[in-house]
Amino acid sequence: MTNIRKFTRFSFGDLVATAGPTVVVIAVLCAAAYLIVDPAPPRQVVLATGQENSAYEEFGKEYAAALAKHDITVTTRRSLGSQENLERLNAGKVDIAFVQSGSTEEQAARRAGLVSLGSLFTEPVWLFMREPAAVTRLADLKGKRINLGPEGTGVPKLLRKVLELNGVEPADLTIGALENTPATVELLEGRIDALVFSSGPEAPLVQMLLQTPGIKLFDFTQAEAYSRRLPFVTHVVLPRGIVDVGRDIPAQDYHLIAPTATLVARDDLHPALVDLFVQAASQIHGDTGWFQTQGQFPSARFTEIPVAREAEKFYKNGPPLLQRYMSFWMANLLDRMWVVVVALAALWIPLSKVVPPLYVWRIKSRVYRWYGQLRTVEQELDAAQGEQRAQVSVALLARLDEIEAMVNQISIPLAFADALYGLRSHINFVRQRVRAVAAAAAEEAAAAAAPVPAV
Repeated sequence: MTNIRKFTRFSFGDLVATAGPTVVVIAVLCAAAYLIVDPAPPRQVVLATGQENSAYEEFGKEYAAALAKHDITVTTRRSLGSQENLERLNAGKVDIAFVQSGSTEEQAARRAGLVSLGSLFTEPVWLFMREPAAVTRLADLKGKRINLGPEGTGVPKLLRKVLELNGVEPADLTIGALENTPATVELLEGRIDALVFSSGPEAPLVQMLLQTPGIKLFDFTQAEAYSRRLPFVTHVVLPRGIVDVGRDIPAQDYHLIAPTATLVARDDLHPALVDLFVQAASQIHGDTGWFQTQGQFPSARFTEIPVAREAEKFYKNGPPLLQRYMSFWMANLLDRMWVVVVALAALWIPLSKVVPPLYVWRIKSRVYRWYGQLRTVEQELDAAQGEQRAQVSVALLARLDEIEAMVNQISIPLAFADALYGLRSHINFVRQRVRAVAAAAAEEAAAAAAPVPAV
């Protein structure tokens, strides 16, 4: 029964020995495709924000909290503002940053390898002055002490263009370059007449200055004209009472000019992280605000920087299908599996044509190798001459018995039984030939030994 089982069972060991190297090669190449062609997203990202107490800094904290839910660590880095953020992006010091519209041009952004994840919110230009201030037009600022902020903020560049439209030269002003927080202290202490910065209304400094007695917000009554002359700014209105309806703060509508804050990344930022940041932007900036309606932001509009492909997909179709129903990492894993599937198909189709013939050859080689032994027996038989033939025949018959005994121990699947039985019949064929030669040699020996009859 043991021999029958050996004879009839499927040769799993031969299949493993034959297909094993192929499977290992496929597994290694698929793993390489999984890790190299489409690597997993990094778990740490560096986000450049803005100055202390700025809207950029506050929103940076919200992004960090949103991505922390998906086990992504967002390290926020303070900066002077938009221009410095662009410099850090170009230098590869940060992965993503807040950038103000008008800070760069499309061709420069393409050359630097930058992509936009969408515009997030309008950030008006706030010009706060001490009361009483007889400033109704920007031309009235001549001779005033005004803080424009550091060059890295982008505000000095913007306001110089606005002042130029009003015929005001930088030499007509006493310009300061303090950051927003110390400049606010200088304004409150009366050491400067005005300060200007660009920020979202959520910034603590904006909220505080709008409610500080003795501080007046400049009304850009010609905001619409500025928006026509400067394409990267829009005209927005700060409604009366928006800060505090009960106290009627502010006591009038204010017209402001506003560039747009944009989330900009390097074009090598992992696509899965682009999806996460855009989804976070939708949650953080998608509600109504002082200057926006429900769903107006984030948007692929209002940016001169090319929009990332994944961001465009989000604005058209919403979040990726898998991420709507499962965790980010599981969805990302399944989404990346197509790379492995393609690599597996490309390898398995040709290799699958090689494995079956190798399996058949491995099984039949157990049988075919004994034909070499049979051929050796026949060659020795043919080489024997004269009286040696009888002795050689006896030895060859013993060897054939050994060969047959060993052949009977071969474990072979039932599908290949015909080869085994063919071998056994051929062993018997060679045995018959050896016996015939032995019989002929015996007859010759007997004839030679017989007495010669007398004449």
